Amino acid sequence: MEENKKDIEKMHELKQAYKEPEMSGEQLARMKERMEEAKMEKRDKKKENQNKKKENRNKKNRVLRNTAAAAAAAAIVFVALPNTSESVAYAMSSIPVVGKLVEAVTFRDYKYESERNNADIEVPELTVNETGETAGTEQLTEGTEQAAGNPGVQENLKKTTEEINAEIQKITDEIVAEFEENLKSEGGYQSVVVKHEVLSTTENYFTLKLICYQGAGSGAEWNYFYTIDLATGERLSLKDLFADGTDYITPISENIKEQMKEQMDADENVIYWLDDEDIPEWNFEKITDETSFYLNDDGNVVICFNEGDVAPMYMGCVEFVIPAEVLEGIRK
Repeated sequence: MEENKKDIEKMHELKQAYKEPEMSGEQLARMKERMEEAKMEKRDKKKENQNKKKENRNKKNRVLRNTAAAAAAAAIVFVALPNTSESVAYAMSSIPVVGKLVEAVTFRDYKYESERNNADIEVPELTVNETGETAGTEQLTEGTEQAAGNPGVQENLKKTTEEINAEIQKITDEIVAEFEENLKSEGGYQSVVVKHEVLSTTENYFTLKLICYQGAGSGAEWNYFYTIDLATGERLSLKDLFADGTDYITPISENIKEQMKEQMDADENVIYWLDDEDIPEWNFEKITDETSFYLNDDGNVVICFNEGDVAPMYMGCVEFVIPAEVLEGIRK
């Protein structure tokens, strides 16, 4: 009896260690490598875009002559704010790629680098193409072109993007404020990264992912997802994807459990909090209406969990693509 008790206590300690966001030296090194890769990726992407623009200029001279004035005007929209302290830079830019109904542009950059403290924060802002006009060879799809010309949809899009932008601004302002408050402390290390990614931009949906990482002796990554229905201009919640009165929580949750079991059976290094009799309060039971999600380019629902939500911290942020057949008959 006493041995069983000790075993349970030991297991509890091990699992607690899994769940606590402790970062080893090796993990910290990997995180820094990830930051450098992100910077390189950004530079490579910028260079790639420059090469594409040059190629387009050679091939599409006639089109570019018609849009040169607009492109030049857009390129001038850049405001640099004074540094608030050494190695800190704020910048604002608003140069959307015209031709899509909703775009994500980098609204502000916050960077700081010292021996003990590093921050690389990109604050995105959503913009709306109000006219539906395109530049270059890029064209709106039939569905988004109709939405672009619909005053009701345009009004909803403006409201939705303003709400999302305000939410992102609040999140990033808090991260910056916490980072700067920690700068006052002479000891310790901290690294903060905020990036964004457009996960899908189809005829029907637009999804933005805000990626946040914070490390200070321990580290954690978490994400925010923003999906807009381009047909209505409104932000989507999970329940909006399903017919009224249908139970979508159960089939999605059961499918996630199946995927968890399959992954654990296939790889002993994969662990999820599932069917644990010793500490049942950690077990994943079901999703909620507030669980993060997005729709991939195939239209499948993807359920997302942050670090430590359903698995040990080393598993990172995990996602589960729900097969279309699982939701057949209940999707709108």
